[in-house]
Amino acid sequence: MLILAAACLWGLLGIFGKGVQAAGVAPLEVAFWRALLGGALYALHALLTRSRLPRGRDLWITAGFGIAGVSVFYGSYQLAVKAGGASLASVLLYTAPAFVALLGWAFLRDRPGAREWVAIAGTLLGITFISLGGGQGVNVTLPALAFGLIAGFTYSLYYLYGKAFFHRYSTPALLGVALPVGALGLLPFVAPAGFAAKSAAAWGGLGGIAVLSTYLAYLLYSAGLRRLNATRASVIASVEPVVAAGLAALLFGERLAALALLGAALVIGAALLLSVEKKGPTRGR
Repeated sequence: MLILAAACLWGLLGIFGKGVQAAGVAPLEVAFWRALLGGALYALHALLTRSRLPRGRDLWITAGFGIAGVSVFYGSYQLAVKAGGASLASVLLYTAPAFVALLGWAFLRDRPGAREWVAIAGTLLGITFISLGGGQGVNVTLPALAFGLIAGFTYSLYYLYGKAFFHRYSTPALLGVALPVGALGLLPFVAPAGFAAKSAAAWGGLGGIAVLSTYLAYLLYSAGLRRLNATRASVIASVEPVVAAGLAALLFGERLAALALLGAALVIGAALLLSVEKKGPTRGR
């Protein structure tokens, strides 16, 4: 139940994001507030639990991860929501395990086997079907696909970073550093245009993103991992894009066409296939 609750909270991310953007907040500003507010919660958690913080070289690497894994990831995801819709952005995020397989081959000398190549091919075929299928209220455009794939790629960096650091430091300690750095990385793209005037509903949506879809979702997922193995947890967590697509259809009228739904199933199926042997990226979204 904990993993399922976490997946549902992650499924709300695009819904909250689209709602806040509809209230007049730019995508990159949404990403900025997510990083800043979520980072503050992680930093407070690390402070209260007296977690050991990264220092020296580890601190610099964590700061670099804050730019690639937070600034670029959070920003590209919200831009994907803006360009293509919440359901499309959520599905494309599930290309991350395929990127993990390729990055593991390139940097960790972890040669892909038959299972990995089948999953990578399934991911590519799924993206093709999504591109050709489209749907109602879903804009399958080149920018939407590009931002969604950038989000999937940068999310996959959590795996490489996590493999080196998450066994040495607590996740709140690491993300309590990385997320504020990510907010600083986004600030130059937000500040020149000025921050939008926000209604109470917009602030509520931003709070939902930070508290529910960023901070609380991780706590539930990590607690669930203590009771389930990573493979079962990954399978349960795959309901995330289903939740996102269902809510997007209900609230925003987003409906993928039949061919696009087949493509989405291929992408999610490829992610599940890869999760059988290897963990996906450590969840710190």
